[in-house]
Amino acid sequence: MTKNTCLPLKGTDYVEFYVGNAKQAAHYYQSAFGFQPVAYAGLETGLKDRTSYVLRQDKITFVLTAALHPDSPIAQHHLKHGDGVKVIALWVDDAVQVYNEAVARGATSYQEPQILEDKDGKVVSAGVYTYGETVHLFIQRSEYHGAFLPGFIPWQPSYQPANTGLLFVDHIVGNVNWNEMDKVAEYYRTVFGFDQLISFDDKDISTEYTALKSKVMANDNFMVKFPINEPAHGLKKSQIEEFLDFYIGPGSQHVAMATDNIAITIAHLRANGVEFLDVPDSYYDTVKMRVGEIAEDIELMKKLRILIDRDDEGYLLQLFTKPVQDRPTFFFEIIQRRGAKSFGKGNFKALFESIELEQSKRGTL
Repeated sequence: MTKNTCLPLKGTDYVEFYVGNAKQAAHYYQSAFGFQPVAYAGLETGLKDRTSYVLRQDKITFVLTAALHPDSPIAQHHLKHGDGVKVIALWVDDAVQVYNEAVARGATSYQEPQILEDKDGKVVSAGVYTYGETVHLFIQRSEYHGAFLPGFIPWQPSYQPANTGLLFVDHIVGNVNWNEMDKVAEYYRTVFGFDQLISFDDKDISTEYTALKSKVMANDNFMVKFPINEPAHGLKKSQIEEFLDFYIGPGSQHVAMATDNIAITIAHLRANGVEFLDVPDSYYDTVKMRVGEIAEDIELMKKLRILIDRDDEGYLLQLFTKPVQDRPTFFFEIIQRRGAKSFGKGNFKALFESIELEQSKRGTL
């Protein structure tokens, strides 16, 4: 591979969250989001320092990991950051090759290549750091046929709720400190070979009170997309500043999960108790003029409070949850693309005003 060649990434393998109570978090993701139980590792499998529950919905795999002792690095991470993303694992054909190339291009090593084996085969993994304490693991699993990874056992509880139509990870957004966006974007360009798909400045993403800047970095097959946000100056504290204050530094702000029928998915999630940002009625007064004809019923979109935007390729529908833990940090986006490759620029003002309303309630605006 040459210096500008994109690392051969096939997609997102899994996302691992460090949480305070993995068992309870697993139940939440099952009951609220419709994830299915897959695998487990903990004291019963020989682990002494952690417990992990693996859940999956279609191509989305989440790992929820909690510490068993207060001096564990996992416990220290959770003490500082609260519940949040630690690992964004990327699916590759050759983990050693990808790791060596990434380090040669300037990445900081997190984990040298290692082979994990059990009766179901072997997995090769290796990893590098990205923004903050977040890491990328390269996962090579072509010779593995077990439920998740060696060391995990199948987890088959009686409680297995229906899925909600979530299909795959569309993108994962990272929040970084003031004046760090360009540096992180350049990291993905030089180390991973990503291209800048789009960028937004404070003129694009702002309201009367707050603003941010963002660059979207993507790999060559567009299966891995990482928007990188930093704060921009405004009259009041932006959502990015609030995140940095409560997460105590850079981290993953949200995971966008794709669906092919957002109306059904949002209706299921709302019925399961998932809370979403509010969208004012006035947003829908001009939506037809702004986006033109769409296949969906506008009145149903209004009822479900779904946002709509159009670009040169088509349109998209999206909605954002409120934070899914006590700290006002991590949340989810539900997205359906009807050809659009953008990220909802036309919705930014309405989205930010909704977020500012929540910040005002929290006293953090």
